[in-house]
Amino acid sequence: MSADRSAGDPAAHVASYLRELMPYVPGKPAEEIEREYGIERAVKLASNENPLGPSPRAVAAMGSAVGQLHRYPDGDGTELRAVLARRFGVTPKRILLGNGSNEILTLLGRVLLGPGDDAVMSEGAFIVYLLATQASGARRIALPAVEYGHDLEAMAAAITPRTRVVFLANPNNPTGTLFRREAWGRFLARVPEDVVIVSDNAYAEYVLDAEYPDVLAQVDAHPGLVGLRTFSKIYGLAGLRVGYGVGPEWLVDVVDRVRDPFNVNHLAQVGAVAALEDHEHVRASREANRQGLRFLERVCRALGIGFVPSHGNFLLVEIGDAGPAFEALLCAGVIVRPVGGYGYPRHLRVSVGTPDENTAFAQALAALLGRSDAGVASLVQDPLDRESAR
Repeated sequence: MSADRSAGDPAAHVASYLRELMPYVPGKPAEEIEREYGIERAVKLASNENPLGPSPRAVAAMGSAVGQLHRYPDGDGTELRAVLARRFGVTPKRILLGNGSNEILTLLGRVLLGPGDDAVMSEGAFIVYLLATQASGARRIALPAVEYGHDLEAMAAAITPRTRVVFLANPNNPTGTLFRREAWGRFLARVPEDVVIVSDNAYAEYVLDAEYPDVLAQVDAHPGLVGLRTFSKIYGLAGLRVGYGVGPEWLVDVVDRVRDPFNVNHLAQVGAVAALEDHEHVRASREANRQGLRFLERVCRALGIGFVPSHGNFLLVEIGDAGPAFEALLCAGVIVRPVGGYGYPRHLRVSVGTPDENTAFAQALAALLGRSDAGVASLVQDPLDRESAR
């Protein structure tokens, strides 16, 4: 090796778009906050987790499967694909599986995008769409949000011959907004057939709006349509990291060629299959979320602060200067999510928790705002009526 070559900097060979990539920053674990702030018990309302915990059926199924952990998982996810295919009326060859839906988004960026390509998305949408685009060397075309949601008309108009994929979130994270069936139909009609539409519906099971478009029930409405969902939210399996989607067979085939072997582990597959049949847990989780959202909305109204009506399991709250408010809530033992990186420096996103957790947030927020009068400081969410929820 020449002297000149050995004196070089290997980091210089890394593509500039990768060196500039800002990694995803997850919410801090409650245990870390407890240690850092000397708090006995922190309340975590930062990651949109299911406060009722995992599906009991999934827990039981995984308990029976732990004796097989010395075996590699089924690399094709055969049973899980088959169960999902039956549920959505497609062939197993159209089912995508990933280590969370985040991995599927990353894989789609890898196979669909490259330098010189464009990806269309909304400002204020899930940050992973940007990361998947930038990691592939492609260009992001971000359209301004309208009333905290997607402007589908503007997004369709932004499509050019360079556009390879459009990323959508419905409901959107972190705002909780959604677009409805009529707007969705107009959008599909305008998107060229050679453009892939990725509709990320991670919070679909929480939606109660009758005009919500069920993408997985209409995956043939466009030849490039991909619908994504996850087991991390309503099914309560976030720690397992398993997501899924339905897409065109050619695209699933390409993704399967580039994904890591065994990307969905054995317990995740077993737990996901069982969770799909746990209808009682889904109903209870949906009702707990409905009650929790209404309580958080009442808190905001009582405190005189703004919020964005949500169709997910979280609420975007307008707090003013969100940085100091975030820190103050941490000191009070309540972990929420700052969303300045999404373009909302005046807002915090708070996940729906248990009644006790929601109450802790309400009282910490009231104290932060100097509203210690009895009408606010005594805000307490009633315990869930689990029987009626089921």
